[in-house]
Amino acid sequence: MSSVKSAFEKDVLAVPLAQIFSPRGVGKRLEISKKYLSIRASIKELGVIEPLAVHREVDKGDGRIYLLLDGRMRLRALKELGATHALCLVACDDEGFTYNRQINRLTPIQEHRMILTAIKKGTAPARIAQALDVNVEHIRRRQSLLDGIAPEVVEILKDRQVNQHAFYALKKMKPMRQIETAEMMLSANCFTNVYARMMLSATRADQLVEAPRPLKSKTTAEDINRLEREMDKLNQDYRLVEDTMGETMLVLVIAKGYVSRLLRNEPIAEFLQLNYEDMVKELASVMDAMTADGRGSAREE
Repeated sequence: MSSVKSAFEKDVLAVPLAQIFSPRGVGKRLEISKKYLSIRASIKELGVIEPLAVHREVDKGDGRIYLLLDGRMRLRALKELGATHALCLVACDDEGFTYNRQINRLTPIQEHRMILTAIKKGTAPARIAQALDVNVEHIRRRQSLLDGIAPEVVEILKDRQVNQHAFYALKKMKPMRQIETAEMMLSANCFTNVYARMMLSATRADQLVEAPRPLKSKTTAEDINRLEREMDKLNQDYRLVEDTMGETMLVLVIAKGYVSRLLRNEPIAEFLQLNYEDMVKELASVMDAMTADGRGSAREE
């Protein structure tokens, strides 16, 4: 069995910033974004945690011999903070479009545990807030994020990007209802605050931590029972879709491969382009959508 070729050189290098060329800069709009300010504050307090990814280029006489593949915001922050060198991973090829897509960003639960660990080790909340460029109250809210949340829910949602406000809705439910809601969110692949509040609104009074205040409403007991039946049916439908998802995706991948081979065949592609131009455009659009499906939008370019 042949060994797997490493994508990076073995050693991490301290490269002068003047020798790193970035094909894309950081615009004025990005410089004032929350993401960039957080990166800059973290570098200022802790230094660069994740090295830049670069590719060694041939020296063309301008002193720039490293092509930046990943980390343009970190590079911009280092220059702004007056640094002269940056720790870099040197890639063996110049393909930089996949690095950030392979990074799993911290989920709210993981961030909560990280903050608790830092505080237990003696780091003051104010120092953490300074490193992340947020106010102390934000850190305190994240510190108590899981207070009142059932351990089973934490296990279900630990690696999901759940909207932090959704946890406030979950806290108003009793543990069993929290678990049901978390499983519904997982089945629907929807972890928004709106979805959690919708589940909270459909929760019976005996499943809430505190009885809701009586509201002046025309909703009858029959309406509530009908809504509960519809929610149960929706839950069953989600589970049915979840059971068949793998087979459906396999069929889609096979179909995509077949259509790709057809479109790569020049005579067929030319015939379709001449006689069915609209269909070719639609097929290309569907294939692009399938290729992009599942890729996170939050990434550092």
